[in-house]
Amino acid sequence: MSLLEHLFAIGRIRKTLWAWWYPFLTRRLRSDDILFLNYAFETDPPVGLALDPEDEPNRACIQLYHHVASAIDLSGKEVLEVSCGHGGGASWITRTKHPQSYTGLDLNPEGVRFCQKRHAVTGLTFVQGDAQKLPFADQSMDAVINVEASHCYPDFPTFLNEVARVLRPGGHFLYADFRFGDGFDVWQKAVNSAPLEIVNQRDISSEVLRGMDANAASSLALVQKRLPKLLHDLGRDFAGVPGSRVYEALRSGELSYRSWCFRKPDHSQDG
Repeated sequence: MSLLEHLFAIGRIRKTLWAWWYPFLTRRLRSDDILFLNYAFETDPPVGLALDPEDEPNRACIQLYHHVASAIDLSGKEVLEVSCGHGGGASWITRTKHPQSYTGLDLNPEGVRFCQKRHAVTGLTFVQGDAQKLPFADQSMDAVINVEASHCYPDFPTFLNEVARVLRPGGHFLYADFRFGDGFDVWQKAVNSAPLEIVNQRDISSEVLRGMDANAASSLALVQKRLPKLLHDLGRDFAGVPGSRVYEALRSGELSYRSWCFRKPDHSQDG
């Protein structure tokens, strides 16, 4: 069992460990201007997404955000991203999808400070906060986005309830993440029990695997450059490089990466 799998297996303790890992990672990576901490996405044939030159180095990671965020039209909407990482996805969506406002929230205070300094985009703000206790009023958001983060949360159903709470009726939750095989049923049960309607869902494991391949060389170089040797195995898993436990589990089907678009019911329109 890999260290990443141990982090999945130890329940609430994992929140403490992730709370250590992400600030540590930010401190290690900020001099390299790493804007994305998620895996990636590539279709066959390739997506062909038009990007500005400054975004091109992050193409594969941006394409995952594009896949998630393009499920609905975000223009003019008030959008919250929970667990925004280093803010690359938040910046790209704000610049290209034109929401009225976009708030990136993350538990990692080092990451939030990095985002606040790095991403000067009109309408985009960053705040520190807990995904399981969102610091926003009821029915205050038109859309909530969550990309590759909920596997870190000790109580996923509570997070889904918080998403539903802050969404306005008719609002959308745009979501993507992964689980190992022994967690599939619990994951799906929580999704099915959420106070949200499933608009669509999709297994994107093959596209994420291609994205990992596209990023493999740069990801491995970064692990070797910035992490102490003791943490190389965890770093390779976290980066999803070929040969790592996560990469091989995704390739074999032991790990599944999925995306959803949910809608909060608008009961005022019933009948």
